Amino acid sequence: MEPTAVERRRELRAFLFLTVFLAPILAVGLVASWGFIIWIFQMFAGPPGPQ
Repeated sequence: MEPTAVERRRELRAFLFLTVFLAPILAVGLVASWGFIIWIFQMFAGPPGPQ
């Protein structure tokens, strides 16, 4: 079954939304949240290195 032009356009828009907006936002959010977790952990456990 051949997809219609409307389905192709909808699929292309979804792909562009995922690759241009959602993936970078999720990547930045993941890195930022990991840095926040490390920062909070170091507030309680102290900086890394020999003690």
